Amino acid sequence: MLSMRNNGGISTATSTVRLPLVGDFSAGHTTGMADKTLKGILRRVERRLKALDITAQAASEAAGLSKDAIRNLRRAADGDPNRKGVSSRTAQGLAKALRTDLNWLVEGTGTEEIEETGGERTVPLVGYVGAGAEAHFYAVAQGNLDEVPAPDNSSPATKAVEIRGDSLGSLFDRWLVFYDDVRSPFTLDLVGKLCVVGLKDDRVLIKKIRQGSKKHLFRLLSEREPPIEDVEIEWAAKVKTMVPR
Repeated sequence: MLSMRNNGGISTATSTVRLPLVGDFSAGHTTGMADKTLKGILRRVERRLKALDITAQAASEAAGLSKDAIRNLRRAADGDPNRKGVSSRTAQGLAKALRTDLNWLVEGTGTEEIEETGGERTVPLVGYVGAGAEAHFYAVAQGNLDEVPAPDNSSPATKAVEIRGDSLGSLFDRWLVFYDDVRSPFTLDLVGKLCVVGLKDDRVLIKKIRQGSKKHLFRLLSEREPPIEDVEIEWAAKVKTMVPR
């Protein structure tokens, strides 16, 4: 079995290209009725994050940027002298990931929400959940296993796994489980939630998370199996929705 961790140790060669800033984002500067200030852009980013119900990290990664891209915008808007603008690449990537018009994101003009066209939206199927609720993932180089219809509440970062077996209950065999907001490292707000969970030993499970005997250890629950006691969680993502396939 090949397992895929979030940010699973894949190194890629990168090069840095200095791109032009989109507009004048100096503090307090506006042009006409448009709001092209950095704080204005950030307000619109936050609005789209809320509308899509995704985190800044998930949106940044869906935009093809570093996971800290939006966090860096927040720092810049708060006056960090080392962070002074938004590149064309960042603005274009975020507009696509946040399903909005680039002009609206940059200036506050145009259409806020853009619906995808060209047929039914799909998301990648990245693994199967079999006996023991263990999800079997495949190496990134092999690509996604399939594309499945996207749920109504999907985001650009949404992925799916398929349940095979009755570890979550016999009614759920062959159902699809959707998630998008991968927390790496794990965050305590997921305690009590049903999640896709990646463990230190490379197992990937679908379990409800409870606090363990120590602060850094957790108890994993499912309907038909004994609890898994006191394990360290490497990453987790809250289950967004489940639907029959």
